[in-house]
Amino acid sequence: MSVFVSIRQHATPIAVERGQTILEAALARGVPYPHGCRSGNCGACKSRLEAGEVELAPYSEYALTEAERAEGLVLACRAVPWSDVAIAWLEADEVAAHPLRQLTCRVVAIADATHDIKRLHLATEDGGPFAFSAGQYAALTFAGHRPRDYSMANTPEEPVLEFHIRRTAEGAASNYVADRLRLGERVELDGPYGSSWLREGHRGPILAIAGGSGLAPIKSIVATALTRGMAQSIALYFGVRDERDLYLEAFFRALEARHRNFRFVPVLSDPAGETARRRGFVHEAALADHPDLDGTKAYLAGPPAMVEAATASLLARGLRRQDIHADAFYSEAEKAALAATAALERIA
Repeated sequence: MSVFVSIRQHATPIAVERGQTILEAALARGVPYPHGCRSGNCGACKSRLEAGEVELAPYSEYALTEAERAEGLVLACRAVPWSDVAIAWLEADEVAAHPLRQLTCRVVAIADATHDIKRLHLATEDGGPFAFSAGQYAALTFAGHRPRDYSMANTPEEPVLEFHIRRTAEGAASNYVADRLRLGERVELDGPYGSSWLREGHRGPILAIAGGSGLAPIKSIVATALTRGMAQSIALYFGVRDERDLYLEAFFRALEARHRNFRFVPVLSDPAGETARRRGFVHEAALADHPDLDGTKAYLAGPPAMVEAATASLLARGLRRQDIHADAFYSEAEKAALAATAALERIA
């Protein structure tokens, strides 16, 4: 038996089948509902429940806090309606209004960034250019593999798209890129997605924290901010395990040389030997250098544990949640585990 959901930004109510989430039903009916991970971890589909009742499947407290839930906010990707519902997705402080595109791209460069990260460059072949906001991501489909999400590392003005793809043990697509992808090969692209884009209207300090291949969207954000003349203090802290995991240091040192308002700080969490670099957790280094976060916007990207720890620390320091823009990089195994958990909860 269906129930109906009225979406304030959509003209007609939509039917939601038993066990279906609001986001699933909306997307199936062509409603351009804002979303990201679809697994309750990013907060991109955060919405205000105006009438009716929903059941929320498990989600990250970093995507929806208890206080937000008490205020009537829900995640559309985890909300299964029990009755007819009225809902409205939240309007962002700035809207990244780019049409979703499906494009065919060609591999024009591929090189080792580190021992386990490939730096991939794609040129669009049809219907380009690809419009996006710095910090967003796209779904890439390599021959014979399922689509996987990767963030753009280039600025929106650059015609060639750049991605940083880290090999993971269970990652079929990432292993294909590492071992078999060749120059000239076609790659399908779908996007852009994501809500952690650069807020260009912001005039306060910017604190960017990246871990591993999470450097990709942060590179896009920082380079875009500097290229477009954003004059506030901009600091980028890049956390990796050891020296061999660092990459693009020369690029960021060159930005430092050209822009007096920019600072780049690599941080090693577990160096194998003696080092003159900063040591420890990257978010702790960033907070040690920035005790006053008044007026700051923080951009975070990397492993989920790092993003969650950094988010919790920033909130504890008094930074408002709406000033934290986070993109956690879940592996294929983590995404599968989240999906399985959601399915079990739905059955129960």
